[in-house]
Amino acid sequence: MAVKIRLKRMGSKKRPYYRVVVADARAPRNGRFIEEIGFYNPVSEPKACKIDKERVEYWIGVGAKPTDTVNYLLKTYNIKSDKKAEKAPEAKEAE
Repeated sequence: MAVKIRLKRMGSKKRPYYRVVVADARAPRNGRFIEEIGFYNPVSEPKACKIDKERVEYWIGVGAKPTDTVNYLLKTYNIKSDKKAEKAPEAKEAE
């Protein structure tokens, strides 16, 4: 079973907000999901985004693939920790 971390659209017409969910890749966009791990509201000022970092790391660790949009959110809000980025400062200190 292929698992993806993706957005589930909620809200009314022209006032969207999204829930970040872990779902089977074959399930419809707003259909069944395994776990809800956060939300994203692009309409509010400033834009609101809250994602559970521990759950994201767990799901990526067991093989879930984030969609392009979720990957962008994770990088923008510094939720996903890149192991390469963590090792880079240590390497600079050693030199």
